[in-house]
Amino acid sequence: MLRGHRLGRRFGWLWGAYGTSALGTWLAFGAFPLIAVQVLHAGPAEVAALASAGAAVGAAVAVPLGPWVEFRRERPVLIAMDLARFAALLTVPAAYALGVLTYLQLLLVSVVVAAADITFRAASGAYVKALLPAEDLLVANARFESTAWTTTIIGPPLGGAAIGLLGPVATVAADAVSYLLSALGIRAMGGHEPRPEHRETPRMRAGDLLDGWRYVLADAALRPLFFNTALFNGLVMATQPLLAVLMLGRLGFAPWQYGLAFAAPSIGGLLGARLARPLVTRFGEHRVLVVAGALRAIWPVGLAFPGPGTSGLLLVMGVELGLIFCCGVFNPVHATYRLRRTATDRVARTLSAWAVTTKASTALLTAVWGVLGSLLGPRTAIGLAGALVLVTPLLLSRRAAPHLVEPQSAPSRT
Repeated sequence: MLRGHRLGRRFGWLWGAYGTSALGTWLAFGAFPLIAVQVLHAGPAEVAALASAGAAVGAAVAVPLGPWVEFRRERPVLIAMDLARFAALLTVPAAYALGVLTYLQLLLVSVVVAAADITFRAASGAYVKALLPAEDLLVANARFESTAWTTTIIGPPLGGAAIGLLGPVATVAADAVSYLLSALGIRAMGGHEPRPEHRETPRMRAGDLLDGWRYVLADAALRPLFFNTALFNGLVMATQPLLAVLMLGRLGFAPWQYGLAFAAPSIGGLLGARLARPLVTRFGEHRVLVVAGALRAIWPVGLAFPGPGTSGLLLVMGVELGLIFCCGVFNPVHATYRLRRTATDRVARTLSAWAVTTKASTALLTAVWGVLGSLLGPRTAIGLAGALVLVTPLLLSRRAAPHLVEPQSAPSRT
């Protein structure tokens, strides 16, 4: 059903660009920590800071970029963010080749990439809403979701093989090239993009930085979804380092088994994304959003109970399969619902605020759960996070809100 629904040549270029950069990202998955450990001889605290501090500072840097994007053409912004990520990542293999690579450089590159990633997502959401009619948004988001899980399946094994043969710096270079190819693909889209309306005041004011949050918190439909996704994503991601410690350390799983436990269940994300549109057609958007959001919350607590051996590995894979399948259904429906509820002239600011909050909450909760894992042990800390995730469905609105009605011109699909 997803392949049979045509969305036009320009969306095809955008979709291809997204897939290329997503594959590059997964090829380089884990490359920065490996470089920090193997090349720069960094300790555990420095490796943890590279992930959490880089994301948190990148989110802070991205705060003023949301309002800035809103009053500019989105396609040049998308190209600029791709080129910024390309240039930043390319400095790593260049510095390595010259023998001048430092930990500070890795940290700065991670900040630039995180800020550019948030800005790219905000601009791409606004661009997709302007490019496609409302009835095609779910199909588009389901295709992005399918592509994300496909690259999750094939990227890490290929990246692991490349790291084994060529080293982690080579996969960073491949990631950089993927962003260059993405920029070229977006440039090849062509078509005319109208200039956004001018601001009433020519300069950005301090209050503009909070526009995205004000819009979300004032909307009775977006507000509960905002808190639900920030808390759910933060808690689930916060347990990943602890699960690695539990599986690779105390339970004695080999690295290939740990990778398999997360790569193979990603097939559930593909299936979920393909079922999202038929389920919405049959049961309605809001019902699917609430049910999938509730079902995805029941799985993470199971990650506190794996034992050693094959049975433990199968338990982790089963839990991840159920979680990822529910997320595969929820994510495109959530993205579509959010776009339809957001006014066209507020999309970039709203999506930017949403992404900044998600990144910041994930970084904060990861740091907190790192401390809890040290105090209570990884298994207890994972179980505590899973128990809190069970509460997140209470944040979902039980009543369907009408879609936002606003005058807009018919989008071009040429």
